[in-house]
Amino acid sequence: MSFEKNLLSQGQAFFTQDEFNKALNEAKGEIMAIAIQTTRQAIFIEREACAELLMQLADKEDEGEVCTALRDAATAVINRIPSQRQ
Repeated sequence: MSFEKNLLSQGQAFFTQDEFNKALNEAKGEIMAIAIQTTRQAIFIEREACAELLMQLADKEDEGEVCTALRDAATAVINRIPSQRQ
C-alpha cells in the first residue's frame, strides 16, 4: 500500500496551506498575548518589591525630608500602573 493510501485509510485530516497558516497565526497571537500579560505581571511584581524596599528604607530613617522622600517615591512606584492594582 502506498504512503498516501495508508494515510487516507487511517482517516488522517489534511489541511490546506491557507488553513494551516491561519491556525498558526492564531496560535502565535495567543502566545504573544500570554507573553505580554506575563511580562506586565512580572513588571508589576518587581515594582511592588521596589516600593516595599523603599518603605523599609523609609522606616529606618528618622522622620524628616529623607523619610518623606522615600515614602513619596514608594507611593509613586506603586501608583505607576494603577490598573494592575488588586
